[in-house]
Amino acid sequence: MAWKLHPPIGFPLRTKEWVVSLYVVFLLVGLIAVLVYGVMLYNELVTVKHNVTQAWSNIEVLLKQRHDELPKLVEVCKQYQRFEQETLQRVIEARAKVFDAQQRHSPAALGPAETSLRASLGNLFAVAEAYPELRANEQFLNLHSRISALESAISDRREFYNASVNINNVRIEQFPEVVVASMFDFPKRQPLRFAEREKSDVDVRALFAA
Repeated sequence: MAWKLHPPIGFPLRTKEWVVSLYVVFLLVGLIAVLVYGVMLYNELVTVKHNVTQAWSNIEVLLKQRHDELPKLVEVCKQYQRFEQETLQRVIEARAKVFDAQQRHSPAALGPAETSLRASLGNLFAVAEAYPELRANEQFLNLHSRISALESAISDRREFYNASVNINNVRIEQFPEVVVASMFDFPKRQPLRFAEREKSDVDVRALFAA
């Protein structure tokens, strides 16, 4: 008499439940992995955003220092009554525009304002060449040196800021970062650009021909 083996009662049901449980476990593990990866991407984008903010703050510190030095330079030049008043007025007006752009935290406005101020200062220092007593003034020389050093530092910080902006803008457009950036509204940032005329030589004769 042949014996037949029968599977235990309920075996197919338990197998199905085990498969479903395993599927649920894998699904949960996958969701957790996606969530952890999303959190990592979010934290990286936050770091990139704060790097841009810090780079801008570094520029603002230098702008503030130069902002405080410029009135001293103007006052020294005013001691020489024959000094071009129009030149000084241009510096004062350009200084105000830079300050306004800085207060608005606007790289788009700061770029042209900074270009105008640098051109005005270039004109001032060029005109000062015609005043030997002014060029020999120790306070004028110190301010000239101080302001020139600040402008060089601003240019260096601008390069670092623009590099940070570029990293930010590239990251928020890449996949999968673009998904996180759009969900949490990470914005593109504006680079800080100076006009090409900032680098051109000052034509004093043409400037005061009128």
